Amino acid sequence: MTQPQRGHEVTDEALLRRHVDGDAEAFGELFSRHQDRLWAVALRTLGDPHDAADALQDAMINAFRRAASFRSESAVTTWLHRIVVNACLDRVRHSAARPADPVAFDGTEVGGVTPVTEPSSDPAEQTALRVDLEHALASLPDEQRVPLVLVDVEGFPVAEAAQMLGLPVGTVKSRCARARAKLVPLLAPGRQAPDRSAPEPVAPSGNQPGGGDVPSRTRRGPGGERR
Repeated sequence: MTQPQRGHEVTDEALLRRHVDGDAEAFGELFSRHQDRLWAVALRTLGDPHDAADALQDAMINAFRRAASFRSESAVTTWLHRIVVNACLDRVRHSAARPADPVAFDGTEVGGVTPVTEPSSDPAEQTALRVDLEHALASLPDEQRVPLVLVDVEGFPVAEAAQMLGLPVGTVKSRCARARAKLVPLLAPGRQAPDRSAPEPVAPSGNQPGGGDVPSRTRRGPGGERR
């Protein structure tokens, strides 16, 4: 009997269907394909590695359990990102205060923002600009930061980001535009230097459902049991 192909030759939707049909490895493979971008969205949305890890874990448990409800009305990756975004927003709504520490960007600049200076070849200057950008992004309200993260940082088309957020395309465009308008003066020459005394963010570690490495205070399996 011929074994079914695995790897990227198999579509995301096929892997999801295999999971629904009882394939014990299919969901882990699906998650491993997209874990980096899912983790980045959670981390940049919440601004705290531990909260992001918990939100991502909750989202993947939710996706694991709800896989049979997927109706192919969007791409599987869009469906997964929407679950992650909703888990993050749930955490924001139930949080008493906004996270204090912005998240490091790993070198990715926010698109759509007009540079205030010419790009520098000095790594120290590049790092300083990136830190300023991190603090500026963290200052945005959630309703503006999340669309900007999806569209300008992660590079999703506006229409796909709108699907993830359950918002009209025009709303996503306007929120991104307002966010960019707020970022520009924060990055302009002569601005007040942000506080850079915050501790370094925690490096991702620990296993998630499907094998992704992200930090988490409490680890749970796909069934929700604590490990």
